[in-house]
Amino acid sequence: MDFNFEEKYEKYRATVRDFANREFTRELIETCDSGEKYPEELRIKTFNAGIMDFTDPWKVLIGIEEMCSVDESLGIAATTPYFGAEVLMLFGSDYLKEKYLSKVSQGKAIMGLAVTEPGGGSDVAGLATTATPADSGYMLNGSKMFITNGTIANYFVLLARTSVEEKKHHGLSCFLVDSSWEGFKSSKIKGKMGVRATDTAELQFSNVKIPKENLIGEEGKGFYYIMTFFNISRIYVAAQGLGVARGAINRAMEIVKAKGQAYSSQESVQFAISEMATRLEAARLLTYKAATFLFNFNPNPTLTSMAKYYAAETAVYCTEKALEITGTDGLNSQLERFLRDAKILEIWEGTSEIEKLVVARNLLKEGSVN
Repeated sequence: MDFNFEEKYEKYRATVRDFANREFTRELIETCDSGEKYPEELRIKTFNAGIMDFTDPWKVLIGIEEMCSVDESLGIAATTPYFGAEVLMLFGSDYLKEKYLSKVSQGKAIMGLAVTEPGGGSDVAGLATTATPADSGYMLNGSKMFITNGTIANYFVLLARTSVEEKKHHGLSCFLVDSSWEGFKSSKIKGKMGVRATDTAELQFSNVKIPKENLIGEEGKGFYYIMTFFNISRIYVAAQGLGVARGAINRAMEIVKAKGQAYSSQESVQFAISEMATRLEAARLLTYKAATFLFNFNPNPTLTSMAKYYAAETAVYCTEKALEITGTDGLNSQLERFLRDAKILEIWEGTSEIEKLVVARNLLKEGSVN
């Protein structure tokens, strides 16, 4: 068992770290946070620099972790233009990949994933949006809420109900929806607590015509496609948590050291730093272990859910603890924003409570812990 990364990954980590430290300027961070502005120019720079290499999932994980350690909001905004693309990669037809995915991979279009609905929350199978059979395709009606890239995405991987079944997670199907189609409407959500550089919106569909060739995979298999996607995306959310936690610890230590030896030598401060660093290391090992299974085409949903919820809770813990030991100095620094940004990690891609249910149900089914 080797805990060292290959040299190419360490070089890549250094490249991304240099990029983020250079391009994530204080001015850009504050402008996007206060103005809730999506950093389109940064997206283009990130693409042109080859920062997000989707041919290698380890580079994606490392890239996300490094950028979020500088600023989570900008880091996520720079990496989500491809959000949902894995569904097309795994289950989409050659036609869909050529027409839509190729433009996304070339940086010419932005993707989004439309699953969450008003009142639906974590109950993915309880969604109400429908795609009923119509001439040469389907007629889409309903709405989605808290959709990342909602007002800027060109295309969405969307989950809708195509039939009513005894088991509600049956009868759900995935579609590729173009935001330019008639009947599609998006409304930006403002006043978010954190990650304000990301674009979040409500989507509404009124008799949107979906061509039959825009069905992704098989009809009725959409729920399973989305769950497969979550097994992938939850690893990347865990990476976001690692970045946020590390960024908070480093900033806290800078402030603590600036306060002088008398303050930094206090046991309560040193205990806090030790606890934060230990939790980060535990979260990183768990995330990398889960990623190893996933990236070797042998996903372990139990480990994935453990990694997602623990890394997310570690990010929140570290940002809170960092503020506790830095006091007013921390409140007047980037740590205030780090805390606001961290909270969403416990919510999206499955709340911490959902992840814990997944873990417990899997363990009870297996009957023992290895």
